[in-house]
Amino acid sequence: MSSTTSRPPVAGGDQPASPSPSRSRAGARARARSRSPLAGIGGQNLSLIGALVLVLALFGSLNGNYLSIANLQVIAEAATITGLLAVVQTVVIICGGLDISVGSQAGVASVVSAMAFTSAGANPFAGVAAAVGVGVVIGALNGVVIIYGRVNPTIATLAGLAAYKGLAQLLSDGRAQGYVLNDAFFVFLGRGKLAGLPVMVWMLIGVALAVHLLLKYTDIGRNVYAIGGNDTAARLAGININKYLVSVYALIGAVAAVAGILLTARTGSGQPTSGSEGLELKAITAAALGGCALKGGKGGIGGTLLAVALLGALENGLTVQGINSFWQNVAQGALLVVAVAVQQRRGGERAVGLPA
Repeated sequence: MSSTTSRPPVAGGDQPASPSPSRSRAGARARARSRSPLAGIGGQNLSLIGALVLVLALFGSLNGNYLSIANLQVIAEAATITGLLAVVQTVVIICGGLDISVGSQAGVASVVSAMAFTSAGANPFAGVAAAVGVGVVIGALNGVVIIYGRVNPTIATLAGLAAYKGLAQLLSDGRAQGYVLNDAFFVFLGRGKLAGLPVMVWMLIGVALAVHLLLKYTDIGRNVYAIGGNDTAARLAGININKYLVSVYALIGAVAAVAGILLTARTGSGQPTSGSEGLELKAITAAALGGCALKGGKGGIGGTLLAVALLGALENGLTVQGINSFWQNVAQGALLVVAVAVQQRRGGERAVGLPA
């Protein structure tokens, strides 16, 4: 005859503990936020939208022409090249890397596109193909140096910043090259419009949409996030990190080449440094403001584009008001510091030199 012994229920043992009222209220608030129509936008993007509206309203009140259609198109065109570089900078930062040489890469591509155009008998497609080819090569070279040379991405691309700038100056002898404003294709790229929007803006939209879809809906994108989030776990999961990083840097080179081609189309000649200098700071600032964690694994194209629009609106507003252009660099530097500081506080990272 078997016997069973009964024991009283113990709190936290046999019976589930009832949730506390404060935890229930917190859960209810979280569910309410998730049902909100603004939940999909994200707090970071909402902050950028608010800042953009504030900047537009401020400069619009100071100058009646600031919010005109013509000036808004000027802002969009001026932000296009920065936007292209910021989009691919977002990808490499998510992957746990960085590329400080994107501006110099665009300068090389600008010079190559104009020189190839001229040497091929004013063939614009020869100029485009040569520029993109060179861009892919020098971008992949950055990746090879980082992976197989075991060089920190910041140091490797800082070296690339100087080296590619020097290469552009050597190829062009330090002067603008070629003249493309007699060519219909380059004029269309630099000054044409489709459905009321500049062609340059459509190109930014196309590149940004393609990269967004790649990151969000493909295994490639998921692997990029995985590498930036935890490269050791990604390697153990079978992801070929070396191949991905070289490919990402090659992608940067290709898109930087497109930015260089647009720079040529916009200015009418190949520019070794003018127009491309400082683009790397703008691209990194836009990516950081857009929510990219500089340690990798976090970020998105939508936030980066909003940050590009904010920087473009601020820069144009300062110019329209006649404020010294040097203040634009001060503003960019300040925004970069603020963006990184906010990220570190949100991530709970310990401040340098202070106790945890």
